[in-house]
Amino acid sequence: MGAGVSGLAVDAQRGFPLRPGLDDVPESCISSIFMYLDPPEICKLASLNRAFRGASLADFVWETKLPSNYRYLVKKVLGQSPETLSQKETYARLCRPNRFDGGTKEVWLDKNSGKLCLAVSAKALKITGIDDRRYWNHIPTEESRFQTVAYLQQIWWFEVVGELDFEFPPGAYSLFFRLQLGKSSKRFGRRVCNLDQVHGWNIKPVRFQLSTSNGQQASSECYLYEPGNWVHYHVGDFVIENSNSPAKIKFSMMQIDCTHTKGGLCVDSVLIYPSEFGQRLK
Repeated sequence: MGAGVSGLAVDAQRGFPLRPGLDDVPESCISSIFMYLDPPEICKLASLNRAFRGASLADFVWETKLPSNYRYLVKKVLGQSPETLSQKETYARLCRPNRFDGGTKEVWLDKNSGKLCLAVSAKALKITGIDDRRYWNHIPTEESRFQTVAYLQQIWWFEVVGELDFEFPPGAYSLFFRLQLGKSSKRFGRRVCNLDQVHGWNIKPVRFQLSTSNGQQASSECYLYEPGNWVHYHVGDFVIENSNSPAKIKFSMMQIDCTHTKGGLCVDSVLIYPSEFGQRLK
């Protein structure tokens, strides 16, 4: 009652009733509002005062932002038990790029939406002739999230295949190969791209394929283009309806017309994004 009376008391110096401020809003009410906001908005409001900060730490707020398979992600990617982390800490750590499978794969959550994104490095792919230095080399580069790419000098039979067993949250996803014609480097602090070995990609198109363990399939064909620039080549889309078990995804690209050689290609990675994000890359 004392708090209620003081809230209605007259300020003798100013001559008007005191009004409730943000400090008077119960944390439970703030937390309920936070459930309908995006994570960046929650973090900004948490800096207003102690009540807002306390409300921003509520587990039930962040559980609504986490993907439905977050327990699987914590165990597989972070190597921890979900019970050892608060929900806010879980969200923050999953939003960072996290490596797994010997550092050849990386997964992260989009900070704004909590949607899952995944990358597979060239070193995790089966590339025909990769062990023969006459054809392929792994070269270091700052332009790859994995700091290395597979570079093709010249070959007759071009084939790259990958597989992934992973538990995705329900939703629609798009798969891309990230490729570049030419070998880029730094010279006197400026980016340059050597196109001397680029050849053969304008004669026949590259065929991209995708299949999932539940029977979904997609394929596309296109000529490789834009020498000197990284391009995301869309392979196809797939839909996850049940996140209770890992999905097996197979993907490939090939150009196996042996009437001509092809070369001068950098293979960086395979990217899997929610389909609404993938539209930005096409």
